[in-house]
Amino acid sequence: MPRVTLNDIAKKVGYSKNTVSLALRGDPQIPPSTRDRIRQVAETLGYQPNAIVAHLMAQLRASQSPRFQAKLALVNANRDQDAFRTHPTIPTYVEGCERRASRLGYGFDRFWLHDPNMRAETWIRVLRTRNINGIILVGLMDQNRLPAHLRPVWETFPTVVTGVRTREPALSFSCVDHHSLVLSAFENALTLGYQRPALVLDDVIDRLVDRRFSAGFLTAQEGLPSGSRIPAFRQLTQAWQNPKVFHTWLDRYKPDVLFTLYNAVFDWLKARGKRVPEDIGVIQLEWRASKPDIAGMNQHNDVTGEAAVDLVVSQIHNNEYGVPSFPRATLIGSTWMPGKTVRTAAALQSAQG
Repeated sequence: MPRVTLNDIAKKVGYSKNTVSLALRGDPQIPPSTRDRIRQVAETLGYQPNAIVAHLMAQLRASQSPRFQAKLALVNANRDQDAFRTHPTIPTYVEGCERRASRLGYGFDRFWLHDPNMRAETWIRVLRTRNINGIILVGLMDQNRLPAHLRPVWETFPTVVTGVRTREPALSFSCVDHHSLVLSAFENALTLGYQRPALVLDDVIDRLVDRRFSAGFLTAQEGLPSGSRIPAFRQLTQAWQNPKVFHTWLDRYKPDVLFTLYNAVFDWLKARGKRVPEDIGVIQLEWRASKPDIAGMNQHNDVTGEAAVDLVVSQIHNNEYGVPSFPRATLIGSTWMPGKTVRTAAALQSAQG
């Protein structure tokens, strides 16, 4: 049986071969109704794209400057309306999203998820009016459930979340591999000679990432003697109000290195007379370029942003709409960043000897 070609589809639908090619790639220049019709005809005829040709064409398009700019919605999902500008980590996600989108020929219109004037029907009308084809949510920090009244929006447009896995609804997402990150941080601490590592983490954040932080830590602790397995300190809310809560835990368990997300830990340690790194080490689970001297794990949130764009563009090209039955996850690896808040292995061995 002869192979079905783009020309065969073009003759059947009454459009040019170029229009058919663009439609099958999900190009936003082609109206959605036309794309749908052409896809249906192609499926009926049994069209199968040539993978080698498709790859070569993709490389060719990537080497050219885009002739137009399609639109995506970049939605600030944080409670702070200015989080894209003022938050310590969210702008890094945004940087990655914008870099990758520009490379693929897309531009962003920005929105705030918690805008009180935007009902679901308003969102849908505005997005359609602006010819926006997909949505990326950035900045969820206190919960992983999206506003129930906006579900029609996610049902209408391809949508991807950065940083966390959402529930109600469960959408495709990209984020750092939190479990692997903690395992790597733990391994680096042991390599430096630390023997009593401990986790200082707010339970809200841990639950937000399905407890992958603490799961990685508990897994790593299995390799320690039972006497060196220190319970996590989770009373962050109380400690921010009264650091003595932290001091009590510190004096009881005597950890020699802390894994945390919070710079306030340095103040609490100083108030207790503990020197970093001479008396105790500190490892940041989200290393930031603004604090390069702190040892920790670079989560590469910009790469997470890039991955989110790839996910939503794939959905657009494959005409995938609505809340997915099987959400896709892209996990990004982290990198150990040495710093002045941990001692060298030689210094630890000298102190312990």
